[in-house]
Amino acid sequence: MKLDLESDKTGFEERPVLRHRGASAARTTDSVIEEVPVALVFNGISHAVMMVTPRDLQPFAMGFALTEGLVSKAADVFDIEVREHARSFEIDVTIASEDFVQLKQQRRSMAGRSGCGVCGIESLELLDLQPERISAAPLHAEGGLQPAIAVAAAQLGQHQELMRATGGVHAAAWCDAQGNVLRVCEDVGRHNALDKLIGHLALEGTDMRRGFVFMSSRASYELVRKAARMNIPMLATISAPSTLAIDIAAEAGIKLVSFCRQDGCVEYT
Repeated sequence: MKLDLESDKTGFEERPVLRHRGASAARTTDSVIEEVPVALVFNGISHAVMMVTPRDLQPFAMGFALTEGLVSKAADVFDIEVREHARSFEIDVTIASEDFVQLKQQRRSMAGRSGCGVCGIESLELLDLQPERISAAPLHAEGGLQPAIAVAAAQLGQHQELMRATGGVHAAAWCDAQGNVLRVCEDVGRHNALDKLIGHLALEGTDMRRGFVFMSSRASYELVRKAARMNIPMLATISAPSTLAIDIAAEAGIKLVSFCRQDGCVEYT
């Protein structure tokens, strides 16, 4: 499958503002992150509408298909076509027939929001909170865990283009075992940022067992669940984890590390 991964979309817009400083005010412009509805359509059937920053939409669709378990491997995605409308996007994804049969059997309607990964699920039975254990071996960073976390924490900001412009996005970074940041994806939603990152890695054929994900967000359950589906051995986050994130990470065999800074971190599993 050949995709056009380049995009002329900046992911933000300039909006007029009145900026106050002390007793004075001045009219100027501010860079504001874009958030638009993106419909994901698989083999002609609408599956989900997510609120997404309109960049890296083809990797986003690939990552979503993989991390939501709609396909078992990247090779089962045959084509991804992005259609832009006036104030929204539609992504047409062609997947293997066997995956599509399974998708129709488990089909759910899901309206995603920037802070939510399960909005619109029709029943509790459709909420998959029991991951299989990953087969990836534990990461062995030279010098231990904290030096790798310190490297990732020091490097992440250098790659956060949208964050510098707008101050309002999450970042998902792929790091090698030593913590070097190799790729970063940003989005208004933390789970969208992770899907974009995983989509890029899958399209590039990256072995996700040999590195870790570093997130600028808290560690929520859906981030851990997505990492587990991709056999990623460690998830590190800048902010706090939830109890469910810790439980799922422990069950899947994923190392979960939060409150990550250059001078320390907290290991939960």
